[in-house]
Amino acid sequence: MTNWFYPAGTASAGEWNVSLGVEGTTAKVDGWKHTGIRVGAFEAGQRVELPASAEERIVIPLSGSFTVSTAGGTYQLEGRPSVFAGPSDVFYSGTDTAITLGSDDGGRVAVASAPASNNYPERRIKALDIPVELRGAGNCSREVHNFGTPAALEADRFIVCEVLTPAGNWSSYPPHKHDEEAEGETQLEEIYYFETQVAKDSPAPPDADAMGYQRVYASDDRPIDVNAEVRTGDVVLVPYGWHGPAMATPGYDMYYLNVMAGPGPIRKWLISDDPAHGWIRQVWEEQDIDPRLPFKG
Repeated sequence: MTNWFYPAGTASAGEWNVSLGVEGTTAKVDGWKHTGIRVGAFEAGQRVELPASAEERIVIPLSGSFTVSTAGGTYQLEGRPSVFAGPSDVFYSGTDTAITLGSDDGGRVAVASAPASNNYPERRIKALDIPVELRGAGNCSREVHNFGTPAALEADRFIVCEVLTPAGNWSSYPPHKHDEEAEGETQLEEIYYFETQVAKDSPAPPDADAMGYQRVYASDDRPIDVNAEVRTGDVVLVPYGWHGPAMATPGYDMYYLNVMAGPGPIRKWLISDDPAHGWIRQVWEEQDIDPRLPFKG
């Protein structure tokens, strides 16, 4: 049976704490074709090279600042103390581009990737230029940083964003799917990379075991059943099926990085709600967005 949940440390390779869906991974996923993710912790002054490959990439500092060097130049990415401190600069590289990553002071970084054939110009996207969306309402409020979506980034295949959910709220809700090419829907694999923290107003001790939950279940005759307790460094893969909610448990904030891509002809995120739960969108019309958003760090 294929594994769709990778707790922290179970998908490492070389310098990378997480290496899934990309060359060099220690966790081969049967049938996984369209998306990849690397996550690494860099010491001060450390440099890591990613050789040129037929994949497009986007570099996302999770904590600390980074430099990205290519044949086209060197780009400084002003980072952040943590993923809960607002957007960071990110860097997009087109296909067949070797890149060298480094951090003068150390930090943690993610690299999202997707096999691609059409090459688009490399670019740095500044934090101030990243569209920030407050989605949902009430206890389904969440914050989305849309730096790698079609409206914000010219790219070939992937759609990349990050979502922050305050303690006690539900995200990726209502449960939805994007597992077939149909009217109003696109077929997309999806990666969820998670981080959690003790919320600012939480009575939990600072070193509490911050956690959340992620649900994935079948939308047709293809079996899948994930109900994972997730923490910093964990990954859930969604090949198909209804997915959601991603639940931030009381006292603990949740972050996840989403990487999506698929075989379809258009780069677009089109979804279908689980009809048993889609009614929740009507409730949001009468509710306010959670006042804890946007996160202030």
